[in-house]
Amino acid sequence: MTVLDADTTAPPRRDLRRDELAKFLRACRARVRPQDVGLPPGLRRRTPGLRREEVAQLAGLGVTWYTWLEQGRPINASEQVLEAVARTLRLDGAEREHLFRLAGVRPPAAADTECPELDGALRTILDQLCPLPAAICNSRYDLLRYNAAYDALFPAATRPSRPGQPRNSMWCAFTVPDCCNPFLNRDEELPRMVGVLRAAYGRHLGEPAWEAYVRDLSAASPRFRELWARQEVAPPRNTRKVFRHAVGGVMHFQASYLTIPAAPEAYIVVYTPEGAEDRRALERLVAAPVDHRESCVHRAGG
Repeated sequence: MTVLDADTTAPPRRDLRRDELAKFLRACRARVRPQDVGLPPGLRRRTPGLRREEVAQLAGLGVTWYTWLEQGRPINASEQVLEAVARTLRLDGAEREHLFRLAGVRPPAAADTECPELDGALRTILDQLCPLPAAICNSRYDLLRYNAAYDALFPAATRPSRPGQPRNSMWCAFTVPDCCNPFLNRDEELPRMVGVLRAAYGRHLGEPAWEAYVRDLSAASPRFRELWARQEVAPPRNTRKVFRHAVGGVMHFQASYLTIPAAPEAYIVVYTPEGAEDRRALERLVAAPVDHRESCVHRAGG
């Protein structure tokens, strides 16, 4: 496209964002009744909701500054200011995140290891997927929920042997010794897993929980430290997993990853056996009334 062909009537992208911010704030202000925030309703309100000066007062802001924010003027809002506005306008989690993004500020991430949406129906879904192993994980590979089949297949992750080690598939893959690690095709899969983790890390840079996770795993695993230093980024995708188990033997799975709209930092992973023999082995494993943890000198502390 030449300069002459360009559409010069369209406003810059940042102006569009400020325009959306102004519309969003006005709409949110209009739906909050004075009595909702402890103010008298008044008799001479021309429009429903709060006045600009009331929002400014309740949020601890100057009236002129808040007016400029609502008018979409080119001012920079801090995280603390946006939090105060979000509280005053009684925004829920999705609205709060939308406010931050329109203002050009990265939303502070909620702890993705705690999410009430993961209870109830999703718990039932996991159970109904048996005998297919399935789990709900977050973007750090923490295991938030899992069904009995997943526990039988991957006990090194669901029941770690070392005190203080998290229920985390990445930690299991990198720190359980080769002689008893149930995850066989690690040379193929570990670089991809670290690449996916690196992409998620970019959304959480500087957050204490994430920095501690990378630091601790780097200290525990030279292999992870080496892969992390490559700075490679990979997208999430369905992949092949090969597991070894004392009861089921070697089993091949296709791992499918399903997003959860109510919890953007979480996903469901479901392992589907590749062939008939893999399925029969999995069924034997799930049906076996035994402790599936494999014995190993490393697990015994030897």
